[in-house]
Amino acid sequence: MASKPKPLSQRMTQQGLLLMLLATVGLGVAPARGEAVAPPAHAHATGYGSGWTCDRGFLKVGESCVAVEIPANAHADSRGDGWDCDHGYRRAGGACEAVAVPRNAFLEAGGRGWDCDRGYAKVGQECQVVAIPANAYLDSFGSSWQCRRGFRRVENSCEAVEVPVNAGLDCSGDRFKCDRGFRESDGSCVRVEVPLNGYLARSGDAWDCERGYRKNLESCAAVIVPAHAHLGYSGSDWTCNSGYEREGEGCIVRN
Repeated sequence: MASKPKPLSQRMTQQGLLLMLLATVGLGVAPARGEAVAPPAHAHATGYGSGWTCDRGFLKVGESCVAVEIPANAHADSRGDGWDCDHGYRRAGGACEAVAVPRNAFLEAGGRGWDCDRGYAKVGQECQVVAIPANAYLDSFGSSWQCRRGFRRVENSCEAVEVPVNAGLDCSGDRFKCDRGFRESDGSCVRVEVPLNGYLARSGDAWDCERGYRKNLESCAAVIVPAHAHLGYSGSDWTCNSGYEREGEGCIVRN
């Protein structure tokens, strides 16, 4: 007895599956978009996306990784794709040459140069002793000198500061300052003459007028306050009262 033919829809479904199977076996399945690409030798896949990066000690050249050529007295740099010279050496083209440290010097902290010992100064490629004159001392840097307090530098020596009567050394120690109540005049200190109705200024070497007075040459003249006015904030001039305005030496009603 002949078998009953299968429905058309079922036969079409089976044919479609067969065609898909043949395509997969015969042609292969294309990689999905964004699928990770196998990295080359001496490389590894990145932790994101589909890229790759060279291993430490290798440099990316095109689509491959080549070994970094590290010269003698050098080491791989922090990124791993280059090199730095060892401590005590510095780059010279594609090599590392030793830092030549002269006498009375030491290798600096970075290891790429040198500094002179304390008491020596760099002159060209040598360290020469610092010649300290009388009444001087080695400065904090150790490569020069300063005069002691009470002396001032004059070329390559230290000369004593001449302090006149009624004066003393200033904070720098290399010049004098007049005492309070005195002012400098031609290398000496003369008394500040304070006029009537005046007082010694805060600086100590000049004078100011009291409130209600203003300077007039070497004296203090009283401020003449007109009608409808009062002494101003400075104390050496006047200001019109509210409702008035200044005109000449008086106050008139404001329009």
